[in-house]
Amino acid sequence: MQTEKRDIRALSKEQLREFFVANGDKAFRGNQVYEWLWSKSAHSFEDMTNVAKGTRQMLEDNFVINHIHVDEMQQSQDGTIKNAVRLHDGLVVESVLIPTETRTTACVSSQVGCSLDCNFCATARLKRMRNLNPDEIYDQVAAIDSESRLYHNRPLSNIVFMGMGEPLMNYNNVMKAIDKITSPEGLGMSAKRITVSTSGLPKMIKKMADDGVKFKLAVSLHSAIEEVRNKIMPFSTSFPLTDLRESLQYWYSKTKSRVTYEYVVWGGINDRKQDIDALVKFCKYVPCKVNLIEYNPIDDGEFQQASPEAIEAYIKALERNDIVAKVRRSRGKDIDAACGQLANKNEAAAS
Repeated sequence: MQTEKRDIRALSKEQLREFFVANGDKAFRGNQVYEWLWSKSAHSFEDMTNVAKGTRQMLEDNFVINHIHVDEMQQSQDGTIKNAVRLHDGLVVESVLIPTETRTTACVSSQVGCSLDCNFCATARLKRMRNLNPDEIYDQVAAIDSESRLYHNRPLSNIVFMGMGEPLMNYNNVMKAIDKITSPEGLGMSAKRITVSTSGLPKMIKKMADDGVKFKLAVSLHSAIEEVRNKIMPFSTSFPLTDLRESLQYWYSKTKSRVTYEYVVWGGINDRKQDIDALVKFCKYVPCKVNLIEYNPIDDGEFQQASPEAIEAYIKALERNDIVAKVRRSRGKDIDAACGQLANKNEAAAS
């Protein structure tokens, strides 16, 4: 009876070393293979050219490398690249490379679909199939790093967990992926160049603070008025703004790291003076900055881009109160790669 092959990247370096010793080889062979798997992102055991052929065959007999495959790559007129990433079990997620003059950012996914139900988001219309494994998150970043070097002649500089899924509902795997991404044995990126964006889960924000994470935190706020936020993001009825505020104060007291609020302004939903006043008040609880995000409609429904005047009113009020505010113009709209648009459209069309 053939035993089922194990996912080799689920093993730690120490476990790999033990495997080789148990099979009559030297422990350092585990270090070599570990480097191939992570630093060099090897897709197959055949790629491991400094490992003896017999050893490669032994690995082939016992393990698999469940590497992602970039099924389709779309390039936008503005240089944005969207990857449709096929996982080992055939499911698909999307990740995006966003270039500017000074940096290249990877926007990566943490779940297939999403656990939450934000009404404005295309991903929320897909049911959550499963959490991504740490290696699947890592592979998205490694693939975008390669594309950045190939198309923009520079390595990846920043990572945002703002793709498909709620990262804090896949907490352990996201943390393991970040450990690998920041490790000298992985991609060696600085944690300060990584931002994890959450829809606002107070318990998990506190857990991150307790775990002493070094990356940055962004919160999808969209309204500082309870009933408006509940309408935009129905799940938030379970996580009131008072709890969110308290968790963010806790986060800042532990990390001294400023929070970023992601905030889309929609016409007729959160573009009134009371919406602006509520945001200004909420911003005074912890040191923060605000990203006002241009919305990308996903249909002809109630969520539509607010007027330029409404955006301007937000900026003036925030600046008047010494709150840093930036307007984030959408990138990659022509390939459905912009905020809230990731929905595996081609996959849906094919099924």
